[in-house]
Formats: sequence, structure tokens, C-alpha cells
Amino acid sequence: MKFIIIKSHLKDALSLLQKSWSENTNLPILKNVLIDASDGKIQLTATNLEIATRVTVPGKILQDGSVTIPLGLFSSVISSLQTERLNIEQKKDGVYIKTDNYEATIQGIPFSEFPIIPKIKNEEEYIEIKGAILKEAVGQVVVATQPSDIRPELSSIFLDFSLESIKLAATDSFRLAEKTISSNQYTATFTDGFLSLIPIKTAHELLRIIKDTSLVRIFHDPHQVLFLTEDTYFISRLLEGTFPDYSSVVPKKFSAEMVAKKDEFLDALRLTGMFGSKAGEIRLKIVPGKKVAEVFSGDQVLGENTYLLPAEIKGKSVDVGFNWHYVGEGIKAVQSPDVYFAMNAEENKAFIQGKGDGSYFYIVASLMKS
Repeated sequence: MKFIIIKSHLKDALSLLQKSWSENTNLPILKNVLIDASDGKIQLTATNLEIATRVTVPGKILQDGSVTIPLGLFSSVISSLQTERLNIEQKKDGVYIKTDNYEATIQGIPFSEFPIIPKIKNEEEYIEIKGAILKEAVGQVVVATQPSDIRPELSSIFLDFSLESIKLAATDSFRLAEKTISSNQYTATFTDGFLSLIPIKTAHELLRIIKDTSLVRIFHDPHQVLFLTEDTYFISRLLEGTFPDYSSVVPKKFSAEMVAKKDEFLDALRLTGMFGSKAGEIRLKIVPGKKVAEVFSGDQVLGENTYLLPAEIKGKSVDVGFNWHYVGEGIKAVQSPDVYFAMNAEENKAFIQGKGDGSYFYIVASLMKS
């Protein structure tokens, strides 16, 4: 194997692989990146056996070949080089790197020991969607997740594909988020709907490696999901289990409603939250007839503060405590400049949505009510 490559291209590709490799000391090969130069393409692959990422990098191949070397060391060396033009050559089971003023040999492991990267069973049916649309949707729901060993289905994003829409949902039992992507925002060759549980680690990695400008094809089989772009192959195992039926927890009516500017609402939460308790508690008071909502927090040691948030208000008076971090994450996920915030005192929860945008909602449980 021998090729010439531009450093910035190689550095960018290696950065995309960082979360796909493993510190598993029982399988040293998982610490390595597979470099394959063949069929006119230079491809870099890393896997931790749960996910695998393959990136195609432009370069000039002088001789075909394959080798695996430690990803961490290789990435550190490439990032530290000042020269843009790199000559990389295979030396037995390692790699020789040469620039105008630097050379190094990195020892590796025979590529035959590298795990076989899974392939999707169904290569005929797929969803095709713009990277920006997919990333926005995933980013809006992943904020409602956190890892759970007890209930693995809560460590996932629920993907519900039908011929009319794609619904993504996530919950950690305290929060719930749902995003609907209408059929005019994607194309699909599937003839039937399907349900999948995508691990939240996969979702976060997807947000990191997919470009907004990419056209993404999503392939699916009972055990795996594949995200394919022009230069990236990203495959992940799916979680087993059943996502909870959350339709019953979506409020149908509200005691109090208000509309406020997104940025000022976030400012109010951050500022008052500085005086909050360790639980991040703030109190939100809505009084009909007033043109402001009161956001308050206090601590016996730190003191207290109140922010008067301009808002359009209707309904009954409500005074409820929330974790301001949870509320803020939902508001940040809203794409509209104005936020619709409604509370149901009986059900002890808040409903957050962008004003005029019915494609997304976020629900968060309150800490207390009065």
C-alpha cells in the first residue's frame, strides 16, 4: 500500500472515527484503524463492535494494500504535522509516514484480524433525506434521553416510519420529546412501515459525523441501521425492546398558557438558575391579566432572584417548580423564535412547542405545584 494524501483531508476523516474505536484491552485490534487503499479509493474504518464507521478520503493511490495501526497514535501524529502533503506507505504490518522534514514508522496488526464490518440485509429499501433535516430532528429529541441500564429502551430514540411520515421520540420518564418529519421532506422506497430503537450513543455520533449538506440514505433491517452518504458508511446495532406507549401522557388541555420569546426565556432560566438549589429548581408563576411571567429561584445560602419575563398569558394562575436545565433543553430544541409554554396543573407537567410549529413538542414533569 502506498498513497499520497492531503493532511487536512486525513485529519478530518480520523476525527470522524474517534468515537467508533474501543479501549477494549481484551481485543487490541479494536484500538486500530483499518486503512485500505484499493479500487481507486482510500478508506478508513473503525469499530467498537456496536457501531462501525468507514470514511472515504481523496488521495492518489500508488499501490493497493491494507493495514491496521493504532488510531489514537496515528491521529495524534497527523494532527501535529505542519506539512500538508503526506506520503504514506505500508511497511510489513505497519505504516511509514514521510513529509519534507519528518518521518515515522507506526507498528500495526495484520488487517486479517480486523473485525468484519456488518452489512445491511435489505439493500433495496431506504429513506433518503437531507443531512440538515435529519440532524435537526435527531437533535430535537435526543435532549430528552439519558442512559439507563435498567430500562434500555429509554436509552434510545424511537423511530416510527410510516408511508406518511417519520416520527422520532425519546423519553427518560421525566421528559418526553417527539418530532414528526412529513413525507414531503424525504423520499422512501419502503413499501411498509417499521419501528426501531436507535441507541442514544448512535444518535449523538450521527449528529457529529453527518454533514448538513449531505444526502443521507437510511437502510434498516431487524437488527441494524445504516446511514450512508457519499463518503461515510455508519452502521449501528439496534436495541431490543418495546418503546413505551406515550400517547396517554401528552396533555389534551391546559390550565395556563403563555407565549414568550425563546432567547429571553432561556436568559431568564439561566440567570435565575444561578441561585437555585442542587436540584436546579426554579419556580415559574403565571397570572392571567399580567403581561409578564415570574421566574424565581432562591437558596438560603446564596440568596434569591426574580426575572419578569414578557409574555402573552391566558388561563388560570399557576405557580410550579421545575428543573431549569430540563426546561431549558426543551426550549433550546424549539426552532421558532417564539415559544408556546403551557401547563396542566392537574397532571403536573409542562408542554413546550414552537409557536406555529406543530411538528415538535417537548414535555417535562414539574417538581412541585401549589
